[in-house]
Amino acid sequence: MDTLKNSKDYIFGIHPVLEAIKAGRDMNKILLRKGVKSEVFTSLQKLIRQNNIPFQYVPIEKLNRITRANHQGVIAFLSLIEYKNIEEIIQRTYEEGREPFILVLDQITDVRNFGAIVRTAECAGIDAIVIPQKGSVSISADAVKTSAGALSRLAICRTSNLIATAQYLRNSGLKLVAATEHTNNFYYTANLLGPIALIMGSEQTGISKPLLKEADDLVVIPLQGEIESLNVSVAAGILCFEVVRQRVLTA
Repeated sequence: MDTLKNSKDYIFGIHPVLEAIKAGRDMNKILLRKGVKSEVFTSLQKLIRQNNIPFQYVPIEKLNRITRANHQGVIAFLSLIEYKNIEEIIQRTYEEGREPFILVLDQITDVRNFGAIVRTAECAGIDAIVIPQKGSVSISADAVKTSAGALSRLAICRTSNLIATAQYLRNSGLKLVAATEHTNNFYYTANLLGPIALIMGSEQTGISKPLLKEADDLVVIPLQGEIESLNVSVAAGILCFEVVRQRVLTA
């Protein structure tokens, strides 16, 4: 199989990518050349959709900037982790007699913020982090480094429909608590006990409105300075350990 600068990060060529998908390799994204029409290319596109792998159509110039080798219009960026199934994690957590503690990240695209959040989440005993397939961070070497090894210990679940996943979590008995500026309910006055899923959004846009509507409770971190928002990894840390604090006090 042909390789690029680092064979651990990406592969290219129609057949190598087809075989990697069939072998169950986790992928962050696949780039496909615009306008290519062939039977094998159509088969690849169908397999990508069947496996819910994020993909993007791009001009050949973008592919050529990545490699001048014979990429055949296809470059796949491999994930450095194995994505987990949120349904299996929830079921296993209940079977173990524990209350699930999940973190949902909406539109978090900064790699270092993500890595820092994962590190904090692992320290807080979170069972899994849920991210959307589109509009989310790619699990890169920088993310792994920033997480201080936590990415190898904490389950990361990727979903094609964040709304449906949120609804599944609620139907599974979890309270959905969203961090947002659109409330006067301070986080330390909220009841964060029991099975819970904390929802965090990006510093720029916050949580998307459709997802925010799914929340059972809204909480805010009171700020005293002139800057309007905290770094999202800091905010996640505050809320995660408020859940820990409440659980410890009632244990």
